[in-house]
Amino acid sequence: MKKTILLLLALIPIYLIGQETPQDSIPKWKKSGTISLLINQAAFSNWTSGGENNVAATLGINYDINYFKDGLSWDTKIIGAYGVNKSANSSYYKKTDDRFEINSLLGKKFNKEWSYSSFLNFKTQFGNGYIYGKDENNKETRTLTSQFFSPAYLQLGIGLYWKKSNDLWVNIAPLTGRLTMVSNNFTRNLKAEETFFGVDRGNSSLFELGASLKGFYKMEVLENVILEHYLSLYSDYLEKAKNIDVDYTLMVKMKINEYLSTHLNVQTVYDDDAIKRVQLREIFGLGLTADLNKVYSKLSGYKKLL
Repeated sequence: MKKTILLLLALIPIYLIGQETPQDSIPKWKKSGTISLLINQAAFSNWTSGGENNVAATLGINYDINYFKDGLSWDTKIIGAYGVNKSANSSYYKKTDDRFEINSLLGKKFNKEWSYSSFLNFKTQFGNGYIYGKDENNKETRTLTSQFFSPAYLQLGIGLYWKKSNDLWVNIAPLTGRLTMVSNNFTRNLKAEETFFGVDRGNSSLFELGASLKGFYKMEVLENVILEHYLSLYSDYLEKAKNIDVDYTLMVKMKINEYLSTHLNVQTVYDDDAIKRVQLREIFGLGLTADLNKVYSKLSGYKKLL
């Protein structure tokens, strides 16, 4: 039954494409993206008020693909980020960021701003996650808590898509299937009442059926100061419908010149299958940023010269 529901949700795009809307029949593609490197560093020598030498770096990719033809829109966003920190008094490199996410949304217009929609969302992490502590000898220790594809989340849903522009849209999907996937290495030794990201002992997946809301808003508040808001909400009909999963990210980009900018990323997550507390992550640093389209054009030009 669970596989049937996911299959039906996946087939919705075929139905949407088959609906006719007499509009501009010329395909329109728009691709844009950036690659950035954020760097933070602090060094101390004989500093009487104290301090700890440390260095941190985060590599990020943000790429958008937008398509429109005959009232059919297909918007895909790919986000990847990985960051590490190393301090003088720590034995390990520690993650400051770790994210891989694909959002793909297909819509078929029935008026100027509203569309029938079908969406796919997939997210996981690149590297291992750890909890750090101290042993009886005061030596730093770490315990594995997560890894690539553990957990991984796949969502498929159908609903309505309101799109003002590529910078402002909301998708409401009252029928959404969500599959949480983990390695059974994390679940085989759980206690009977324990779960790993909601997955029961001995299992490797959890299926949920519920409703989701996703939104994006990008605005320039001052010259060269851009705010991007991402919001994702999910409620499971099958169990604990009142416990709404929340994932909100605020990105502030302050451009210095074509290549230099400062970035502030703040992410707030609540998912009681993972932990029954609010999760908060904040990163701020000086960034080297490059437009991927311009990089590709320059590389193509070099190839022609060779």
